[in-house]
Amino acid sequence: MEKEDDKRQKLAPRLASGLYVTATPIGNAGDISLRALDVLGRADLVLCEDTRVTAKLFAIHGIKVKTAPYHDHNAAEMRPRVLRRLEAGEAVALVSDAGTPLVSDPGLKLVQEAVAGGHAVTALPGASSVLAALTLAGLPTDRFFFAGFLPVKQEARRKELAELAAIPSTLVFLESANRLAASLGDMAATLGNREAAVARELTKRFEEVRRGSLGELAAHYEEAGAPKGEVVVVVGPPEKRAALCAHEVDAMLENALARTSLKDAVAEIVAMTGLPRREIYARALELSGAK
Repeated sequence: MEKEDDKRQKLAPRLASGLYVTATPIGNAGDISLRALDVLGRADLVLCEDTRVTAKLFAIHGIKVKTAPYHDHNAAEMRPRVLRRLEAGEAVALVSDAGTPLVSDPGLKLVQEAVAGGHAVTALPGASSVLAALTLAGLPTDRFFFAGFLPVKQEARRKELAELAAIPSTLVFLESANRLAASLGDMAATLGNREAAVARELTKRFEEVRRGSLGELAAHYEEAGAPKGEVVVVVGPPEKRAALCAHEVDAMLENALARTSLKDAVAEIVAMTGLPRREIYARALELSGAK
């Protein structure tokens, strides 16, 4: 005898053809919208970053539809197949393991090619670790910049941080737990000792948000070791400073150049002043050449 849920799924009208970019929970399985449950239950195919992860969510909510893997390793092969299904009038949903697809997850090229092919693309908004961490951090939310994952190697990481230093917004990063202490230390050295928050295991049983200056947070995780779970780092915007005259900038640069390399001196002054890196670098070359 068929279960009531199975009957309802069979009797429900077909979804309009198109690609449905669908947010799923980042931890708590209850954080999924009624609209997402409806679309996932009626889609002709659900593309999953990992079908095993999505299967657990579907089991909780009684969803029984065909799934297929779609991730970085098979995307080039899968996209033409998905586009053919869209051309045949099918409804295809795209989910990631957790949160909103395309935010540091696969899917961008699929959306681009679906749009180029004239297919409808619909977003089903929902859980996002970026927004959840931002709302819990206690830092300005009127303007923020999502920077994703920083480079693994310190030199590249500090270079990217230096490029972000002058952005007049709260910064949001995703980070590996194993690199957290090192990344926080580089942030403190490059961005200045700004107020920040580290959020981990969001919406899960052991959710934690630790707030403090970048230096304090770096010291804590250096001593405590890598935390468990997914990590989001939120860093406050740079302080607004009064305009500096050229003599003041030169004095700061000369002091930094006497203590460290030209590259590190430039990064330090950019972080302190918020002035364009190109401008500071050119002046640093002039000063170091003059010596």
